[in-house]
Amino acid sequence: MFVVMIRTVILYVLVFIVMRIMGKRQIGQLQPIELAVAIMISALAALPMEDISIPLINSVLPILLLLIFQVTVSTLSMKSEKLSAIFSGRPAIVIENGKIVQSELTNLRVNLNDLLEQLRISGYSNISDVEFAIMETTGQISVIPKSQKRPVTPEDLNIETQYEGLCHPLIIDGQLERKNLKNIGLTEEWLNNELKKFGIDNSKEIIFASIDPNGKLYYQRKQNNS
Repeated sequence: MFVVMIRTVILYVLVFIVMRIMGKRQIGQLQPIELAVAIMISALAALPMEDISIPLINSVLPILLLLIFQVTVSTLSMKSEKLSAIFSGRPAIVIENGKIVQSELTNLRVNLNDLLEQLRISGYSNISDVEFAIMETTGQISVIPKSQKRPVTPEDLNIETQYEGLCHPLIIDGQLERKNLKNIGLTEEWLNNELKKFGIDNSKEIIFASIDPNGKLYYQRKQNNS
């Protein structure tokens, strides 16, 4: 049992490091080759945990080789558009000017029901409302509606807007985000003084606090479960 635990820890750390090096993508955003590598890595990691008679090196070495292969492929894809097309494919237009491009659907082996489902997920139930629909290399469909069907924006109405920027988290689950405070030129003392104005003496009472670009502080207390 102890051997199994040690093997599990080693493989967990290895797989964690490998996946971090490979990049930050969700499963639905993985390229086909990236998904295949992820599946292979998970299978290789599971074998020595299930059977302790299998030497650990028999999994560690292939996982490292897959990592080297994937990093090499990613590097080459960034340097060469042709290689990127070979490894990841190219986006394909499946709707153009409100018309379905049947040849592309056939090449991609995508049926019409799947296309309609993706359009509905994007908020468009009528194909005639779509200017372009593009099947991305991840398998997701990007929809560009016709200009008459796009939501109205302040620019369309000639309305000037102010820069919004980002809100900065200052407290997450009672823990101070000191790096964010430093980045925006504020101190813990300032934050504590602001919280005291609302009758809060300890930041651990806060589940979340943030400050917007206008300097407005938002906070929410933790629920009292007692």
